Amino acid sequence: MYNEEENIGEFYAQVKVALERTGETWEIICVNDGSRDATLAQLIALHMSDPRVKVINFSRNFGKEIALTAGIDYAIGQAVIPIDADLQDPPELIYELVTQWRAGYDVVNATRRTRHGEGWVKRTTARMFYQALGQMSDVKIPHNTGDFRLLSRPAVDALKQLPERTRFMKGLFAWVGFKQATVFYDRHARFAGKTKWNYWRLWNFAIDGITSFSSTPLKVSSYLGLFIALMAFVYAMFLVVRIMIYGKDLPGYASLMVVVLFLGGIQLITLGVIGEYLGRVYAETKGRPLYIVRDYYGVKPGAT
Repeated sequence: MYNEEENIGEFYAQVKVALERTGETWEIICVNDGSRDATLAQLIALHMSDPRVKVINFSRNFGKEIALTAGIDYAIGQAVIPIDADLQDPPELIYELVTQWRAGYDVVNATRRTRHGEGWVKRTTARMFYQALGQMSDVKIPHNTGDFRLLSRPAVDALKQLPERTRFMKGLFAWVGFKQATVFYDRHARFAGKTKWNYWRLWNFAIDGITSFSSTPLKVSSYLGLFIALMAFVYAMFLVVRIMIYGKDLPGYASLMVVVLFLGGIQLITLGVIGEYLGRVYAETKGRPLYIVRDYYGVKPGAT
């Protein structure tokens, strides 16, 4: 949860009803990801009134993927269901997820049929991202499937063995494998408040997903460099033959500058791609913890 004070009351009410319907014992682990509003105060009040609500309060904002990781780390149940606090993913679907889990599935994906409350641009770019990632990744990542899903205890234990710092959780969920099922639903509009995901953050998130699960951008850079080198060689041969036949060179300062600038741009793009991968290697070598917890409420420190 990050600045979700307007959603907490309704979120708790809906999730509680959905969990009670399953007939299982349950807990709700709320990760406060450095909120600057009254989110933490409301979560503490909820914990005081219902000890099944447990709170992990980060020392600062570490980001959605890290907060999701922390919630999974501290969950002790035989099944774990990540869900955002904005109520775009309907809590009533939890019963169906649990039903599939009881049928023997370790991972039950919740796949979106429709995405209400999102503009045409966001829906289109999301579809393009999943298609591109599916083509480039060696791991089959389900389309239109977010973090909302059920993970069995074996799947959670496998997930906790993956220590990478740049975490694309949708890919990690798919990478661990296990027996999977899918349920479909219509995604709602946000209950209250504003999304924290602007297009710049979504762009960076897409880059994290692609670089975490595919080396295709590096291969594309190599192939593009080879193609341009071959074209340059062909063009050089053309100039040599033209001079030999006509005895004069081609004028063309403008065309020369275009070629130089084009090749310079290609080189910078290639260096940028290499830099994205190198930056992730650098982050891994530092070995910093994924997150720092400032306060625990109902959760034992270090009980992961």
